[in-house]
Formats: sequence, structure tokens, C-alpha cells
Amino acid sequence: MVQTIDEFKTLVTSYAPEDREAIERAALKSEALHDGQVRESGEPYLVHPLQVAEILIGLRLDAAAIVSALLHDVLEDTRMTRQELRKEFGKEVEQLVNGVTKIATVKAQNKSVQTTETIRKMLFAMVKDIRVILIKLADKLHNMRTLEYKKEPRRRAIAQETLDIYAPLASRLGIAWLKDELQDLALKHINKDAYDQIKAFVAQRRGERSDYLERAEQAIREAAAAEKVKVVVETRAKHFYSIYQKMRKRGKEMDEIYDLLGTRIRCKTVNDCYTVLGLIHRIWPPIEGRFKDFIAMPKANRYQSLHTTVMGFDGKLLEIQIRTEEMHQTAEFGIAAHWLYKQGLTREEARREDLAILNRVRALGGIQLTSNEFLDEIKREILKDCIYVFTPKGDVIQLPRGATAIDFAYHIHTEVGNHTMAAKADGNIVPLRAELKNTQVIEVITSPHAHPHLNWLRYARTTRTRQKIRHWLSTNDESLILDKSIVARKRTPPSASRRKAPAPGPSDQATGPPSGPSTIIDTGKVGVRVGDERNMMIRFALCCHPTTGDDIVGYISRGRGIIVHKKGCRNLQYISDFNARKIEVEWETISPRETRRFKVVARHTRDLFSEIEGAIRKFKGALIEGKVEENESGRLEAVFTVELDRKDDFKKVIKNVRAIPQVMNIASADKFSIDHLE
Repeated sequence: MVQTIDEFKTLVTSYAPEDREAIERAALKSEALHDGQVRESGEPYLVHPLQVAEILIGLRLDAAAIVSALLHDVLEDTRMTRQELRKEFGKEVEQLVNGVTKIATVKAQNKSVQTTETIRKMLFAMVKDIRVILIKLADKLHNMRTLEYKKEPRRRAIAQETLDIYAPLASRLGIAWLKDELQDLALKHINKDAYDQIKAFVAQRRGERSDYLERAEQAIREAAAAEKVKVVVETRAKHFYSIYQKMRKRGKEMDEIYDLLGTRIRCKTVNDCYTVLGLIHRIWPPIEGRFKDFIAMPKANRYQSLHTTVMGFDGKLLEIQIRTEEMHQTAEFGIAAHWLYKQGLTREEARREDLAILNRVRALGGIQLTSNEFLDEIKREILKDCIYVFTPKGDVIQLPRGATAIDFAYHIHTEVGNHTMAAKADGNIVPLRAELKNTQVIEVITSPHAHPHLNWLRYARTTRTRQKIRHWLSTNDESLILDKSIVARKRTPPSASRRKAPAPGPSDQATGPPSGPSTIIDTGKVGVRVGDERNMMIRFALCCHPTTGDDIVGYISRGRGIIVHKKGCRNLQYISDFNARKIEVEWETISPRETRRFKVVARHTRDLFSEIEGAIRKFKGALIEGKVEENESGRLEAVFTVELDRKDDFKKVIKNVRAIPQVMNIASADKFSIDHLE
């Protein structure tokens, strides 16, 4: 990596003379503005923008992006203003630099809110110009490479944010090498022991692995030559975070993970790719369920390849990827491989055809969300893996993993969603709350008499779907006050007329657990409308801190809106007019059944969720929320929320869970929320 401007100049020789002049001028300006500033490593601050720009040159970005990278910190850390930046380097550069600048002036309650608002600003700027996020990712990568100079608590927090936000963003933009390096660097600071063990293990087996892969490569080349197919074969070791994830998911030690070996084959044409796939399966038997065709069905980030895992020589698993040269460029450089300023492609055309992530971020822009809600939606919908399902006519629909038939119906059309009665997956009736699976054919059965009801909010997994359901309920059921996570029922005199929400249809009463765990508490406040009164607020009482699943009750205060208390809160007895001003409230994502929480400490196992879910379902219960984390000793610490028909069944569930071999300890956790374990 470059250290000086003279070294940096050698990297930009391929740019046009006028572009090279602008880049060199920006480097000198950055040096002058950051003069006297040093990083925590002791290096001159200039090294940071130089190396961020170097990363973007490697991604083949244009001159404006390189200039912006060199100046990306000047608005935040120097005396330069936006007006001065625009005057000297133009509007385009000023907007890019502003897009990646932290929000320093926001009156945030804490640093977490400020960070989230900065991410929000950056993502919405990305919708207008994808280069904003590419500059930020390069900035984050260089910061991660030098993270060891920060103190421990801050180091772990930055590493976790990288793992949660920036590595998935790199993945969604299709830049595989950048995602891999960010994940490995994050693991190094979050779990250094695991990182060091994996690094030592991979180094120890390098010679053995090299000989094995060379043998496999030779077999592939000979088979391709016999069919007169030209190929380039290269081998690779899995990156450390990938190995770490395999160990956690499968509950195995390092020496039990055999598919650490990877081979990549590059072909001339798509037809050659499928020919080579047949050759591979002729040499080695494929492993069932481990073949994926991303050429026929590309990922949302445009990634295309054939993936297969075979039982290679000596009984060792070998993962193989097969792709064309063009697909390889897309896999390595992502959106930068289709750079919107290459010849013949206008900016407007590129924006229309760009990645799905841009449209999904744009959709969030029209929804009022608090900082915490926005970050939750980003993680759940945009950074989470996607699935592809088909309509009966063969159209492909992309949805976030965990989406249900309700999400599918509203994705097709609002009126289809509003009148959904049932759904079929591959010809079989499925509950509306059932999680959809990749490549299923989904058919929605509608009826003019079917309408949304409150439970649908518990089934929906996307913001767009929940927003449409909430709009219908707000319009058609005057007895409800809908907040992001609270449902309040207004009390009206018996003589007062009101419309009632339709009763759930038969398909809505299907049993089974919700499609996945989540944490939905929001301690913020959201404006709502109560009857003809506007500007009322729903707040959570600070005396008893109600959390997801608690029995709750609302109190209409004078001037402060609806205050939500636990039903057993001792302070309620001191409110003289409580009974007169009481209002019925409930959690939007919790059913009226008995809700209980418990904490588990367990040995490493890949299927803790499924084993505990099985123990709960024996008593007709449902696992509705869960969180599993690894502690410093390598054990799993988990908190689960369950719903049951009867309170007495909780003891039986605890007894069943205790009988699971991997469970070491179990205790009730009703007195604190999952978030308190973080």
C-alpha cells in the first residue's frame, strides 16, 4: 500500500491526462488540509485517504470517485466547507464527499443513534450515486486493517458493526473479495482465539492441501482437454470467517471440517460451463443437495456461477465453482464491473437497471421510521439473504429470506394482499405464516370477502407488507390505534357504532411457529391518532420498563399521550383516575396466549433452535422469539420467548428442554428482555 503522494502518482498513470491532473491536485489539497494530523497508529493522516483511494483504483472507479476518496474526510476533520469544496472540485465531488461524511450536527440522544442516522444518510445518498457506498466501503476496509491501534471496547464495537452492516453491503454489491476481507478482519477482533486457531490450522495444512488441489486440478484439465474445452483452473482456500461459520453451524471442530478446499473453473462460454459440470460429476460423485445453478437464476447482486460439491479423491469434499470470464469479473468486482460510467452507458440507464438493493433502500425512504427501526429494517430486509419464488405463470419474485405468503401476496399487488384467503406452495396449501422456500411456486387464493386482520402483522416480514396491512386496519377498524410495536384498543360506549375488523379466515388459523426469531421492542415514541385527537403519543413507562411479551395496560395521561405499563406495575395504585383513563393495549407481534421467556446455556450444537422448538411443540406451544450468542468460553447462551395455551405448560416445557443433551443450564428469564443480554 502506498505511503506517499509520489508512490500514489504511479497508480493513476492509466487515467486520462485531465483526470490525472485533478486526482494529483486533490492529493496535494488533502495533504495540506490534513497537515499535522496523525492517526492512532502514529502515521501521518494523509496515508489513510491515499490508501482508500488506492483501494478504489483497484476497483477501477472513475476520477471523480478517486478525488472524493482523497478528500472524503475534509468536511469532518478539517476547516474546509462544502461551499469551498464545490468551488474548487465541483458539485459532483462535493456531493460524494458529503454522502460519506458523518452526521456531526444531529442532536442525537446517544452515539448509537448518531451512527444509525449516518448510515441512513449514507444509504439514501447511495440510491442517488452508488459511488458513495463504494467510497465508504473502501474507507471501512482501511480502518479495519488498522483497527488494532484502537482500545478494546471500541475495537469490538467497530468490528461488530462491520460484520452487521458493511460486510453484508459489500456482498449485496457483489464485491466478494471485499466482503471476505471485512469478515475476516472483524472475526480477528471479535473472537481472536478462534481467528488465531483457524489461521494456524490453515497454515499447518497448506502443504497437504496444495498437493491435493494440484492433483484435482490436473484431473479437471485432462477431462476438459479430452472434450476440447478450454478452461482456466485455480484453487483457493476458504476465508477464515467462512470456516468459522461452518464450525458454528455444524457444531464441529476444525479437523472435522473437510470442505475447506475450493476450486474455481473459468470457461469461454455458458455452454462450456455446463459441459464442464458434467465432466466434474463424471470424475467425482456429487453430494446431494449441494448443487446450485446461479447462472440460470443469478443472485440479486448479479452473481452468476455453477456451484457443486463432490466427493473428491481420498473421500475429501471438494467445492467447485464454474463460471465464464465475464461472470468472474462480476463476482470479483460486483457493481464496479458494470461501472455506470463506462463507454456507451448513461448514468440514468445504469440507475434504472442497477441492483435490487437500491430499489429496496429507496422504498424505505417513504416510510417514517425511528433510528432503531430503520437499522432493524436494513438488517432484516436489505442485508439479509434473499430467496426467489415463482408465480404460477413463471415470473420470478425476489423476497427477503423468512418472507411468508402474506409478503408474496402484497408484493404482487395491494388488492391481492388485502383479499388473500389462502396460499399454495408447489400445489400444497400452506399456512399464511409459513416461511417460503427458495424456488417454490406460490399461488395466492383470493376472495372478495377476505380482509387483513391483526394477526397478519405477526406473519408479515417486510416493512412494505406491514405498512399496507396497518393502513387497511387503520382505515377499516376504528377501534384500533396502531403503533410500530403496540396495538391499543379504544373503549367506546356500548351504544356507539363502530366497524369491526373481519374475523380471520380458515387459512389464518393454521398452527405452527412464526417464521423466525426477532426482537421488536422499540423504546422510542411514535405519533398516533386517537379518535379526533391528534398528536397523541405512545410511550413506555420508565418505572416498570415493559418489554416484549409482558402483560401490559395503557393509561391516557394528560398531555403526554398513552403511557404503557406492565399490568403488575406497583405505581398504578397511586394513579387516582387510572380506572377511568385506562385503555386496552397489546403487543403487535405477540398473541393473547401465555408468553414466557427462558435462558439456556448449551454446548456447541448446530440445531439448538430446532431441538428446543421440538420440545415446545409437544405442548402445542410456539417459539416466537430467540437469540443465540457464543460466550467467551465457547458455550452458547440463548434466550427464547414461547407462547403457550396454558401457564402450567411452561414447567413441562422447561423439563423437556432440560432433557436435551446439549443443554447445560436453564432458567426463567421473564424478568428481563433479550436486549439486556447484549
